[in-house]
Amino acid sequence: MKLIEAISSLAGKYFAFWVICVAVVAYFIPNPFLWLNGYITILLGVVMFGMGLTLKPVDFKIVLSKPIPVIIGVLAQFVIMPLGALFIAYILNLPNELAAGLVLLGSVPGGTASNVMVYLAKGNLALSVAMTSLSTLLAPVLTPLILLMLAGQWLPVDPISLFISIVQVIIVPITLGVVIRRLLPTAVEKSTKAIPLISVLAIIIIVSAVVSANVESISNSGLLIFSAVMVHNLFGLLLGYLTALLMRLDEGNRRAISIEVGMQNSGLGVALATAHFGPLAALPSVIAAVWHNISGPILATIWSKKPVSGEVQNDTGVTPADTHF
Repeated sequence: MKLIEAISSLAGKYFAFWVICVAVVAYFIPNPFLWLNGYITILLGVVMFGMGLTLKPVDFKIVLSKPIPVIIGVLAQFVIMPLGALFIAYILNLPNELAAGLVLLGSVPGGTASNVMVYLAKGNLALSVAMTSLSTLLAPVLTPLILLMLAGQWLPVDPISLFISIVQVIIVPITLGVVIRRLLPTAVEKSTKAIPLISVLAIIIIVSAVVSANVESISNSGLLIFSAVMVHNLFGLLLGYLTALLMRLDEGNRRAISIEVGMQNSGLGVALATAHFGPLAALPSVIAAVWHNISGPILATIWSKKPVSGEVQNDTGVTPADTHF
């Protein structure tokens, strides 16, 4: 088990490196990875199941005890990122599928890797976990509605079909994970060390599948869409922080909200885009899977060197081992 824990820790620590390597290989040698496209939804379900296994009642304690920061953060998440994507899509005059894909990326909930980034940045880890969990639970309703309002101008949007897909790939696996943790707590506790490794492998496979299926699109639009995703991410990080600052939240909460708003669940974006809009629309989320795991560690490293004096950042008992990847 210690070996698995060590490998899992190594996989999580160098996640961005593995994603970049696999993406490059899949771009130049796509054929071996093409068959994986049929398993994207299943793989995302595996990641969400792992998240469910790590969820505890304490993760939601802050929602009841200190709801204001959570509400501010989740509202910022579902306002700043979709509108930011819409603005960038117009400014860069993105093709229809790429524009819809960027808005989709902005409309999905927070990414689970953000919890680790917030911990490293000395932010409020409890707030980060609560935001990830709550935004994920709200996604079946909010993501389809936001897409219908903002992305329907480029591609047809079926909110009912999107709702069903999100429930299938997120809510059902998470619920199953929570139930199994409740029924078999000892066995689950022993296996949680391997969850980051499984999640990393699943996301890497998803990235390789989509990159291999979009080699020509990446060649034609790679620089443009990479710029769009990078600016979109920076918008989220900056505006998330400024929102918390304007609401007079403390520094630990500002860091948590900034990272939570800026880092999206790119795996869900890939799965939804592939299933409902086409492979080209998945490209923004594929690039986000790489870029978010570069910008996040960079920002976390900068903030880690600036301690938040006099503030308790982990006030609900959440520990780094409890965070989801």
